[in-house]
Amino acid sequence: MSTSNTSGDQTAVAGPVAGSERIASLDVLRGVAVLGILVMNVYAFAMPFPAYTNPYVMGGTDPLNLGVWIATHILFDQKFMTIFSMLFGAGIVLMAERATARGAAFGSVFYSRQIWLLVLGALHAYLIWFGDILFYYALIGMLAFLFRKRSVRTLIVTACVLLCVPPVFNYGSSFYMENLMSDAAGIEVKAATGVELSDEEQATLDEWRASRIFFAPTDEDVQADLDAYRSDYTTILEHRVPFVLMMHLQATPFFMLWRIGGLMLLGMALMKLGAFAADRPTDFYRRLLFAGYAFGLPLTVLSAWLLFANRFDPVFVMRVGMLPNYVGSILVALGHVAGVMLIVRFGVWSALTSRFAAVGRTALSNYLVHSLIMTTIFYGYALGLYGDVPRVGQQALVAAVIGGQLFLAPWWLSRFRFGPFEWLWRSLSYWRWQPLRRPQGNRA
Repeated sequence: MSTSNTSGDQTAVAGPVAGSERIASLDVLRGVAVLGILVMNVYAFAMPFPAYTNPYVMGGTDPLNLGVWIATHILFDQKFMTIFSMLFGAGIVLMAERATARGAAFGSVFYSRQIWLLVLGALHAYLIWFGDILFYYALIGMLAFLFRKRSVRTLIVTACVLLCVPPVFNYGSSFYMENLMSDAAGIEVKAATGVELSDEEQATLDEWRASRIFFAPTDEDVQADLDAYRSDYTTILEHRVPFVLMMHLQATPFFMLWRIGGLMLLGMALMKLGAFAADRPTDFYRRLLFAGYAFGLPLTVLSAWLLFANRFDPVFVMRVGMLPNYVGSILVALGHVAGVMLIVRFGVWSALTSRFAAVGRTALSNYLVHSLIMTTIFYGYALGLYGDVPRVGQQALVAAVIGGQLFLAPWWLSRFRFGPFEWLWRSLSYWRWQPLRRPQGNRA
């Protein structure tokens, strides 16, 4: 495969980004994002999924553990995934612009990358951990790619429109779920008397039982999840596959497509503005930092207060309760972005930011390693601590993993060009094994 830089050669094909072409601030921000994501993802590794959003389900209801949930909800929940989604869109713009500058064809390579990412994400979701995000990035990124040449204004307007869709779906769905819950309750009373149910009644009951794990899990649902993930790999797989399939079929059209798609387009706009490259004036980042936190943090605090005040009532959560954090998370994420850009711009903590940059350059590998480490710790086929570690202990594990990756990522990149999964992804995408090991004289 050619990676020619001759601008006049329209048959050239885009190649992997060279180290000299990387934008340091983008790598730092990506490293911050992928490590920040683990702070929330650990809840879905260590406990039944409903405990992610509702601390009363599991994980400790003492003041310390509730305080951990509140702090992570305000500062982390959806914030770092928002940054990561924006960076995916920014990466599309960056790769497309560099391919154009080289006179290289890029579309076929991009879609090859996305298809292989889709395969990797599906394998990750079905075989390792249900909370995979790569599948959605691969699928939605194929659509976002079509907007890469749009103006900043068009991207921002379109992003805002897309981001408004999930709350509308949630609001409408809350009435459907409320009626389904009520109908199912009546049918269960009828069934308890021994009366034979009609096919329609049985279908309603089956639908409710399949969906209530997301909406209003019972103690039996939570215990079934605990029993499954404390068991062997085959039992876990049988429990996980239908759950993931439901997520892919329902979450994609009703939430992920709009939320992730909107954030990718917003990331494209910010990339075109130079916001991720620390190229904007210092006052731009200061204003963004102030606005993001001044307007976003009160919303995320309000979100936590409303959820506790309404005892995490599922209808309230769908109808109103998720909205403050849904909006606030984007604003707080922009504040986080501005803070990182200011740190990079002023060159403070350079030793630490260089480690975050190394994590960012190996973000795919670090993200997948999170799953390998955490499932080994919590799932029954390994250490089997699922459901036994409170939130405080979970965050201690997160701190240990983050510290380890900040140490290991620079060490790895001093010896290898890519992270192991980045290398595999690139090799599959370009249909050619990429050189992995650095020449002896080029080691840092």
